[in-house]
Amino acid sequence: MTTTGTTAAGTGEPAAASCHGGPAPTAEAAGATGSDNAHSPQSAHSGGAHHGPHGYSHQKDQHLKRLRRIEGQIRGLQRMVEEDVYCIDILTQVSAGTKALQSFALQLLQEHLRHCVADAAVKGGDEIDAKVAEATAAIARLLRS
Repeated sequence: MTTTGTTAAGTGEPAAASCHGGPAPTAEAAGATGSDNAHSPQSAHSGGAHHGPHGYSHQKDQHLKRLRRIEGQIRGLQRMVEEDVYCIDILTQVSAGTKALQSFALQLLQEHLRHCVADAAVKGGDEIDAKVAEATAAIARLLRS
């Protein structure tokens, strides 16, 4: 599989491909219009033929539980601001939320490498090159965040 001339919304990087080949829909193609919607669940794999087991599928329930816990941390930040909590206390909680999201991202990346990239390696050809480039770009985004 070769990468096309499309770029991920606002990043200038090649658009991500789905785990099962082919480019994933861009935020624009998925109907996202603003920056708030660019990373919504609807922007990934919406309506495409690339559904199926992903690297995270076997731990989906644990991931959802973890994301709900992170969501609770973020809602807690809102409450802290509404209640005029001391700045440093809020920043401490921001740091905790950021670390939780980074940890989740690393777990998801590991599962992507073990499942999607490993599957492409077995298939060989251009697909493995595309998956390695895609994973490298994802790692670069994580490092910048």
